[in-house]
Amino acid sequence: MLLLGTVTYNIAKDWDLDTILTKLPALGFEGVELRTTHAHGVEVSLSDAERAAVRQRFSDSGLELAGLGSAFEYHSDDPAEVRRNIEGTKEFIQLAHDVGAPGIKVRPNGIPQGTDPEATFRQIGESLLEVGEYGEGFGVEIRVEVHGRETATFPAFARIMNHAKHRNVTVCWNSNPTDLIDGSIEPAFQMVADRIGLVHINELHSGYPYRTLFRLLKESGYQGFTLAEIPDSPEPDRLLRYYRALWEALQPDQDSD
Repeated sequence: MLLLGTVTYNIAKDWDLDTILTKLPALGFEGVELRTTHAHGVEVSLSDAERAAVRQRFSDSGLELAGLGSAFEYHSDDPAEVRRNIEGTKEFIQLAHDVGAPGIKVRPNGIPQGTDPEATFRQIGESLLEVGEYGEGFGVEIRVEVHGRETATFPAFARIMNHAKHRNVTVCWNSNPTDLIDGSIEPAFQMVADRIGLVHINELHSGYPYRTLFRLLKESGYQGFTLAEIPDSPEPDRLLRYYRALWEALQPDQDSD
């Protein structure tokens, strides 16, 4: 079963936690991924008591905390920068555990100029293995967003994931134009189909083959969130109501593919 939620980047970036917890369920959204740096304030700076309060507020609200969205990345050609991102990821894993989030989003973000792509893929993969193992100890899944100019292409992204073969390291499908190979998303999807742990979706009218994506997700056995990652709007309530209706209309059991 597919569920609809949203990422707080960017449609809800200015909403505090009270607004998120009340508004999203009323608009028909079942979950949320909280992106770091936004107005809700769910950050590693929270005290133990504040983290416990966030967990309780989600439990009481009926809105599922689908995950936390970080911007940690492991492609740099500076080992100290890679280590900083790994250690930051570990702090974010602890935050996710404390507030009740089942996973965190991380990403590759391209290939440094002049470096060997395969070596960069391996470095990213080895970093993911380290944080994946660490996250497993906290019950927090590592979701790797298909992201970055070179690293969001297929089969490049699949090669990264081949270096990160750990049951706690999954794919965050990101609904990018670069998913299409010869006009179809199916070849790219099948490269990572058995490892998808989360899905980001964008503007449903964009021309991206969402009906096909939803069919492939269901056929693969994926049961989880498709999270709207869409621009802010001066009328967010109105937009999100329409978004929910179009999302429902695009489900494969509503029409033929």
